[in-house]
Amino acid sequence: MSNDFLAKFGSRVAELRKSRGLSQEKLAFEIGMDLTSVNEIERGKRNPTLRTVVKIAQALGLRPADLLSDL
Repeated sequence: MSNDFLAKFGSRVAELRKSRGLSQEKLAFEIGMDLTSVNEIERGKRNPTLRTVVKIAQALGLRPADLLSDL
């Protein structure tokens, strides 16, 4: 998978998280991950599983497809 795609996905997660007033720590808690993993996803350094994408979307009040649109 392209690192460019991972970076775009991570940026989208960060943007949506911030727009909802969530810290990385709060998002990590909501999805049952550690803070380092969330940070790596947002920086495009970690390739999240489909299960993680679904958990992130739910925590942000979105459908998983909404996280992936326009990438």
